[in-house]
Amino acid sequence: MAEFQLSLTDVMLRRELLAEGFTDRDIRAHVKAGVLTKLRYGAYAPTDLVKELDEVGMMRARARAVLRTAHESAVLSHENSLAEHGVPLWGVGLDETHLTRTDGRAGRREAGVVHHHATLGKRWWATRDSVPATHPARAAIEVATVHGTEAGLVAACGVLHRELASVAELHDAAAAARRWPGSLSTRLVLARADARLTNVAEARTWHLFFEQRVPRPEPQVTVYDERGNLLGIVDFLWAELGVFLEFDGRIKYEQHRRPGESLGDYLMREKRREEQICVRKGWICIRVTWADLQRPAVLARRIREALKSRASAR
Repeated sequence: MAEFQLSLTDVMLRRELLAEGFTDRDIRAHVKAGVLTKLRYGAYAPTDLVKELDEVGMMRARARAVLRTAHESAVLSHENSLAEHGVPLWGVGLDETHLTRTDGRAGRREAGVVHHHATLGKRWWATRDSVPATHPARAAIEVATVHGTEAGLVAACGVLHRELASVAELHDAAAAARRWPGSLSTRLVLARADARLTNVAEARTWHLFFEQRVPRPEPQVTVYDERGNLLGIVDFLWAELGVFLEFDGRIKYEQHRRPGESLGDYLMREKRREEQICVRKGWICIRVTWADLQRPAVLARRIREALKSRASAR
């Protein structure tokens, strides 16, 4: 993923280009030639700064274009704020820009921009690299109220794990939003959020445990052998049953791969780690993939059956 380098001043508005002597034909020619990239109507950026951005990066670029013409009191909020703080997103739309005005007034509606009307005190927003955005705790609660419990839990866990906010700040943000639609989602997010969950996959699996009433394991457990040697860290562990769960996906490769290590090398190292834990501890492993999370009831039944089988054998 390319590093995000686009600043507010890198965004060029049509009126600014015209003032510099460009014509609309010139602008179109620059876009066609790949010199400029159109971010939204009337806003452009140098292609070199955006051509390698992923979807979240392009969302951030469009947000800067929106801010260039938005009311001076507008700040980025919801998933747009979380993206600015480097919090991974799931279950949210990336094609819209969410704004909240600090003066308490509602803004005009326009294509691709969602204006939110809320009281926003100075505690709940700040400028980050010249970009105004709501506090990460508030942004996580905003996502929960709009996109639901699972998306909100992913956001809240991401904020907590990165130490961008405390549990107390999440509760304060939820209290400020208690009369918003979707407040039920915020209560569930507050009850389930855990800083130990390191990524989207773990947060979604944690959500599944609650929704499907699976006995909850301990997350992120460090495992040692009988001599105190480190065997590894498992995603989730039911210690009393000797069952651990590992999420099998590229996200872990991106997080934990060693310099110069290929995907195949990493997967082989992970397999050896899993085998070593199973042999030395006498445990069994449940492997979960993104596809499994698409069938939560089926996955939950598989987990419960594994737990039941181990309990019966003891």
